[in-house]
Amino acid sequence: MDYFLLLLTSMLASNYFHLWRGVGAQQGFTIRDISISLEPGSDVTRGTNVTVRCQALVSSSGTDTLSREYTIYKDGITVYTKTIGSPDDLLYRLPDARVSNTGKYKCKINIEGRTMTSETKKLTVTGLSTPQLHFNKGVVSEGEELTARCSAPGETGSIIFYFYDDSKEILEERVNSNLSEVKLHFSSVGIHKLSCSYTILVTPYYFKSNKSQPLTLSVKELFIMPVLEIFPNNNIYEGDRLDILCTIRNPVYNSGQVRLYLSRGTQLLSRGDTNVNHSMIALAKDSEEFECRLEMGNVIKVDTKKVPVTELFSVPTLTMFPREVFQKDNMTLTCRSNSYASERLHRDKLTYSLDPPGSLVIPKSTGVFFVKALLYDFNYTCTAQAKGIRKHSKPLTVRPKVTVSAPRIAVVGRAVLGRPFKVLCRSDIGSLPINYTLFKEYDQLSTASVKLPFEQALFTVTIDQPDEINKFMCEAKNSRKEAPLSKRLDAAVVVPLSHPVLTVIPNLPEIAEGDHVHMVCGVKGTPPITFKWYYDGNDQPVFTTTSDKNNTDYQIQALSKEQGGTYYCEAINYANNVVRSAPVIIEVRLALWKKALIVGFCLLVVSVLVVVCVLCFRSKRGKREAAAELSVKPSSPKSDDSLTVSLTRDTEVYNEAPGKVDRVDISVWSERPPQAANDEESSMVSNEPDVEYTEVVHPQQADHSRAPPRKGTETVYSELQNSALGAADRHDYGSVEYADLNGEQAKMNHCQPELNHCQDVPVPVD
Repeated sequence: MDYFLLLLTSMLASNYFHLWRGVGAQQGFTIRDISISLEPGSDVTRGTNVTVRCQALVSSSGTDTLSREYTIYKDGITVYTKTIGSPDDLLYRLPDARVSNTGKYKCKINIEGRTMTSETKKLTVTGLSTPQLHFNKGVVSEGEELTARCSAPGETGSIIFYFYDDSKEILEERVNSNLSEVKLHFSSVGIHKLSCSYTILVTPYYFKSNKSQPLTLSVKELFIMPVLEIFPNNNIYEGDRLDILCTIRNPVYNSGQVRLYLSRGTQLLSRGDTNVNHSMIALAKDSEEFECRLEMGNVIKVDTKKVPVTELFSVPTLTMFPREVFQKDNMTLTCRSNSYASERLHRDKLTYSLDPPGSLVIPKSTGVFFVKALLYDFNYTCTAQAKGIRKHSKPLTVRPKVTVSAPRIAVVGRAVLGRPFKVLCRSDIGSLPINYTLFKEYDQLSTASVKLPFEQALFTVTIDQPDEINKFMCEAKNSRKEAPLSKRLDAAVVVPLSHPVLTVIPNLPEIAEGDHVHMVCGVKGTPPITFKWYYDGNDQPVFTTTSDKNNTDYQIQALSKEQGGTYYCEAINYANNVVRSAPVIIEVRLALWKKALIVGFCLLVVSVLVVVCVLCFRSKRGKREAAAELSVKPSSPKSDDSLTVSLTRDTEVYNEAPGKVDRVDISVWSERPPQAANDEESSMVSNEPDVEYTEVVHPQQADHSRAPPRKGTETVYSELQNSALGAADRHDYGSVEYADLNGEQAKMNHCQPELNHCQDVPVPVD
């Protein structure tokens, strides 16, 4: 017991040591490269020793040798596998290489699960051995079995062998060895030269050898023969009895293996062992070849004869008259044999019958039958019979035609006045062909023939008046019977549209803002008519409608100023002619209430202006009156006769006083200061007085003591101020007088001081 415990402990320790050693000995490595090479080369001849070398380059970190598993592949199939524990190359040897070694080779290395595969190298081996042919005997009898053996020395792989008889291939066999053994039989007597060859398959390639040396084989004839006899052997007519015999000539000792077969064409008449008899009535078809066939093992021999049989009467033919019939029409069916053997048969002995018989079939004479056509297709055959010989004709199919019905006439599409359109004439029933004729009233216009089921009888016509459409009729005819006539053509005629007229309501000059406007587009032509209104040349219509009348309108509620412009309408009907009206320009006037408002406003403005003018006029007149009152006030009481003269701007004014002359520069308007005016009058003086002017022309006399007189006319404007004393019989305001002496500044000349009596006093002017 202790021994076993000690042994178990020792084993566990040993396993633990090896496990620890293996773990501790694990080392890193990498497969750097693997290559394959073919030695002595990739193209070699048959019999060369070839070595496939697989070399791997591995780097490792330890000193222990890694276990390497190599695999060699040929055309993708594993051919060799080996594991080595050294870094040596793997060598795969192909001693005495054959064509079957041709292929693509590669190798793979596997180290602890890591793999790498080399590139592919192709090995090509050329050259095949010459095949060899052997017989088991050189002379055989006809049909005797021969054993032939063909070999391909030294070859391997999948091989196909071929056997030839005088260069003609007689057998092919595929084997997986270099030897083929076959059984051959020869039916032809004489000398035969046999040979063989082979082909080695190396997917996807194949290599074919030469032929072997030919061997001579002699085939002896067997004198056993089949014999065919037919009685009678000449002048045979239909209905004669034929006796046929098939026998063997020179039977051999093993004749129990013989089989005889008697046949006519593909029909086997009889069979037996040593002789065969057959009896039959001769027919024209018996002119086919008869055959007596002998089969003994692999030996087959035949004897054939062709028996000429004269036809007693020909196969009948069935015809009908007339060739075309209509339903329930009478027709004649005739059954006839075109020829017969008059030396053997009298015509009266030849009878005919119609199949199927019926109450509608009435025999008229030999082979002639009266038949009423049915309402549907039917097949008839006839039979000719004489001396027990019956011959049937080919079936005759009678297809009774259907009488055409009264045609219908219609317009294809639409009939447009003045344009060509098509008229269709068609019958619901009737056998083809059907001839359709178009009439206008009773004048024939054209004829169309319909021969196919999908054809149509179409006629092209043109009319100038709508009522012409009712004058057309058509006729249908497919037999000799009276042709039915259609009704008159009844169809709507589309009249093309005339030039449309666009009418605006109310009248154009009377259209104002806010009016309800109707634009009526009227045209002559066949409705329905589609109307379109356009505005200011836009491509899209502003309104489109379809009407069953010849006119319609486009309404604008509460017309605005912006809706004024150019309008026109277009119309189109089924004639597909687009007509356009002349454009209409709508000018939108102001509304009446706006006109009244403007007139009222103008009257108001005028009234205001009149009132303002009147007020201004009165105001100015009051100011003038006030200024006049101020201007006629008396001057200072120094001198009652003093006079102040006012001239225009830059005029010299002289005041004449006893013994003194003053020169004063005054402005355009000058008036004496109101020295004597009271406060009330002074307060009424305006800053800009209104003065009344009077133009006075004074004649002057020449005074040689003064300056030379001026040429021309002098206009003197003088402002006269009357004294208070002399104003009683004068105006309430003084007169002002201006002097304009030919545009120059006026100067007044006074008398000499010594001439006191000489004074220039202006003449008072009213």
